[in-house]
Amino acid sequence: MRAITLTAFGGPEVLVEATCPDPVPGAGEVLLRVSASGVNRPDVLQRKGAYAPPPGASELPGLEVAGTIIAGDAEALAAAGFVLGQRVCALVAGGGYAELCVAPLAQCMPVPDGLSDIEAACLPETFFTVWSNVFDRAGLKPGETLLVQGGASGIGVTAIQLAKAFGATVIVTAGSDDKCAACVKLGADHAINYRTADFAAEVKRLTEGRGADVVLDMVAGDYVAREISCLADDGRLVIIAVQGGVRAEFNAGEVLRRRLTISGSTLRPRSVEFKAAIAKALVQRVWPLIASGQIKPVIERVFDAPEAAAAHALMESSQHVGKIVLRWS
Repeated sequence: MRAITLTAFGGPEVLVEATCPDPVPGAGEVLLRVSASGVNRPDVLQRKGAYAPPPGASELPGLEVAGTIIAGDAEALAAAGFVLGQRVCALVAGGGYAELCVAPLAQCMPVPDGLSDIEAACLPETFFTVWSNVFDRAGLKPGETLLVQGGASGIGVTAIQLAKAFGATVIVTAGSDDKCAACVKLGADHAINYRTADFAAEVKRLTEGRGADVVLDMVAGDYVAREISCLADDGRLVIIAVQGGVRAEFNAGEVLRRRLTISGSTLRPRSVEFKAAIAKALVQRVWPLIASGQIKPVIERVFDAPEAAAAHALMESSQHVGKIVLRWS
């Protein structure tokens, strides 16, 4: 099969197309002929040598794909409601940048009605992440306020749409006025340009001093103290990336007095069983919203798979709104 491999750790130029052995599905797995592969920040970290695949996972980058089931245990497929030849999208622990990819059957989901494979490839990584952290971990409820750091990112545009669909008020940060406008167009109630305004002060102002109930943070570092300052009492901060650094100083007394919760998670090393529960929730509760058009994939650009280096360069430039996708012809 054709695949995008890492010739070394380094810049985008280390992503090179090569011919690799076809993967073989094991028990509880299916083989997919991939039409499209989503590009995500963890792929960039893996390319740089900072985010190794979990034990047993493919060394190839790529955490989400869409395509067709071409092999797998027929009995297991039937029990899960799938058939050979069916279009699905899947979350994988690695190996997504390839024409063929093995995926746990429990992490496969039918392509929502009306979506192309390119659109479907945008869904797994961000929807799993947002659902697990904003709804399962932080327990966002209707009527509460969510602050999303990086509202124009793939995670951000997903969080905006999901939170609004389930009745929350959404405040986002973004790095330009154009990105802020794009976030508002997607449904955000307020967008703060973090380059020109103090987001913590703005959140307090916009909530009339109350603060946000939930913060979804991809920065960490010195953002943590500021996020704590603009959380509402009983607020929940969830950290899902550390783009601003792993060290943070904050007032622990404030956490105690106002009953704040600080947590975090990474999805890639979690068990198939854990991810299967998220997949089930998404298909039941979110896929109908996508099929109806209430929630839509947001794609900045589609690259042919051999252009993976250019796709990563765009990701690292942060000049995109929404998702970047690789297309396999």
